[in-house]
Amino acid sequence: MSSKRLNRDVIKYIAMATMLCNHIANIFMEPGTLLFDFMIGIGYFTAPVMCYFLAEGYHYTHSKKKYAIRLAVFAVLSEIPFCMAFAEVFGSGGVITFCGFNMIFTLLLCFCILLIQEYVQDAAVRVLLIFLIFCVSVFSDWAIMAPAFTLFFSSARGDSRKIKKSFLYCIVLFLLLNLPVGEIFSVRVLISQIFYVSGVILAGIIIVYFYNGKRMERGRTFSKWFFYLFYPIHLLILGLIRIFI
Repeated sequence: MSSKRLNRDVIKYIAMATMLCNHIANIFMEPGTLLFDFMIGIGYFTAPVMCYFLAEGYHYTHSKKKYAIRLAVFAVLSEIPFCMAFAEVFGSGGVITFCGFNMIFTLLLCFCILLIQEYVQDAAVRVLLIFLIFCVSVFSDWAIMAPAFTLFFSSARGDSRKIKKSFLYCIVLFLLLNLPVGEIFSVRVLISQIFYVSGVILAGIIIVYFYNGKRMERGRTFSKWFFYLFYPIHLLILGLIRIFI
């Protein structure tokens, strides 16, 4: 009996749940506890999963233009809730500062990378444009990593061995970009790093060994819009709770 029983939508629902855990920990919990590290780490499951499905869905979408527009619209809709949830709030008017662009904006950048790969023929121009997108991503959530993940997954499309290698590259890159600079090495720091990378490792395990390459038989339209709406709505709710308490 095949172990690949999880379809794309089920995995995305898991990703939404783990992202919620991460955001609750980031917003409301004090760092330094094992529970905090666990909730932060499990939330890192979401980004590689979304980048993987973006790279996969790019080749199956009926309209790349509509796909890009959806990402752009929800990136705009999500920005204020994102800043409400994560930026500093100050002053009697509760002014919210800009804290970077949200993850859907980052996915839009990743989508642009895929467009460049497909439509820009000149190799030098293609490399330059992708480099510029990496630079822009510095101001967004999952900077550098999400564009890199997308490139890894795009180059591995349809090849199970390459997909495994791509997740390995993701894990290595994640560890390199999240090294505890300036901290004295200790068992506590090691445990934190293990928790943090666990989400990325889990994403690779789920996609490689349990993803069956299919979508839900029913409720596809609901799931499609739920995934877009969940991001700004849950950030808005968390942001409002944070502001009022």
